[in-house]
Amino acid sequence: MIGLNHYLILAAVLFCIGLYGALSKKNAIAILMSIEILFNSVNLTAVALARHTIPLLLTQQGFELLLTGQAFAVFVVAVAAAEVALGLAIVIAIYRNRQTVDVGKINLLRR
Repeated sequence: MIGLNHYLILAAVLFCIGLYGALSKKNAIAILMSIEILFNSVNLTAVALARHTIPLLLTQQGFELLLTGQAFAVFVVAVAAAEVALGLAIVIAIYRNRQTVDVGKINLLRR
């Protein structure tokens, strides 16, 4: 049976992969993709914790499922979509000016 530990271990592995990618890559688009992996690991953790820790709420009609983790995940997905749109716009603007997306070669303070 798959329990909470399995989801948390998977989220930790995803977080480590995303963190490694964000810190080691030189391509700006690869860094944005690594940040998305980080967001997905946070979503997985939120949904898993919400499902396994406070799954039911006692109401007058009976038990009702709480969707706090899922609501948080939807909010994070919306923020991630805005982040990707803004990040890609910045990367395209930098590419038009500097002709590269290598973050090691981008120095915006020097003309």
